[in-house]
Amino acid sequence: MMIDALKKLFGAGPTLDLGDKIKGGAIIIDIRSKGEIESGHLKSSKNIPLHQLPSHLLRLDKNKAIITCCASGMRSGSAKSLLLSNGFEDVHNGGSWNSIKNYGA
Repeated sequence: MMIDALKKLFGAGPTLDLGDKIKGGAIIIDIRSKGEIESGHLKSSKNIPLHQLPSHLLRLDKNKAIITCCASGMRSGSAKSLLLSNGFEDVHNGGSWNSIKNYGA
């Protein structure tokens, strides 16, 4: 158990392939504001600003993988935590929307 905690802390062990999740039908949620979205976004993503996410929880499929993204990864980390605390299990912080496009999103 201690080893698992250390692996999580230091990032050792298997890493998640976001490309596989995306190819498998993961929902990509871009939690940036409408104004930020206008400067560029992934066509395959759903825009749900972070402050609106709580009111959209019932509309999201808990059986699908979800990848959150934003400008830098900070807000998407908060979105991931919110989703996990509301019973979503397969949730991943994709970081910047710009980096996710490299996975074919």
